[in-house]
Amino acid sequence: MTFFPPFTVMGLEKDGQIIAAMLFNVYTGPDIHVTIAGSGWTRRLLREMGQYLFDILQVERFTAVTEKQNVIDFVERVGGKREGVLRNHFGRDRDGVIIGVLADEYRYRKHGEFAQGPRPIRNG
Repeated sequence: MTFFPPFTVMGLEKDGQIIAAMLFNVYTGPDIHVTIAGSGWTRRLLREMGQYLFDILQVERFTAVTEKQNVIDFVERVGGKREGVLRNHFGRDRDGVIIGVLADEYRYRKHGEFAQGPRPIRNG
């Protein structure tokens, strides 16, 4: 898959190898697409992801589109809901599952804050 700038990447390194990463692109203001790869996710990395998306960028949601069951399971574990299917999105007979995570549903906020807690107020 090809990604076109601008985009941002966040990851986890262990013994000089990147073992988990997420790429953020297609930022529209209220939504951003997240591509997820790897394993070995930590709570700290998930909190950092939540802080970047919901506190710094102040998106209302993030969207993942995948054909991989392990990614579907991962995004559902952090609070995501299946929202639809893009038929043949990854090629013939390779559908993409759309999973959305709302800010209020995300399970890993900064330490001591959870999705049900207060959200920052936007200026303007």
